[in-house]
Amino acid sequence: MRVEARLKELGIELPPPVQPVATYVRYVRTGDLLFVSGTGPGPHAPRGKVDADVSVDEAYGVAREVGLSILATARDALGDLDRIKRVVKVLGMVNSSPDFDRQPQVINGCSDLFVEVLGEAGRHTRSAVGMGALPDRIAVEIECTIEVE
Repeated sequence: MRVEARLKELGIELPPPVQPVATYVRYVRTGDLLFVSGTGPGPHAPRGKVDADVSVDEAYGVAREVGLSILATARDALGDLDRIKRVVKVLGMVNSSPDFDRQPQVINGCSDLFVEVLGEAGRHTRSAVGMGALPDRIAVEIECTIEVE
């Protein structure tokens, strides 16, 4: 099934692609790889440290929202999400205190979305790490490497 048809079947509408807020580009394509810059959630997402200010379930939802933004960026870069061969690597960063240890459960919000939308092509390698702080107190930031046609 084509990716756009799958999104429609799931009732998912991608947001507009995020625009850079500093001196960087949203994505770089080199050869058959697309590198998507670290992406955070929109302005209405909960902010703060996960498990202190933001629950794990809320942060899972934030990671899913970030995954949608990454797909929107990929569509902007490629013109067609069917050009994705596979998601290669996800680096998920969670704003959390030193004793918090459930970063993987948070980043599953993005990982689960990729598999839901892309099927086997959405399965990827991953790191889920805790950060002492993230820009603007966002709860989650994710960067991604995608193999493309």
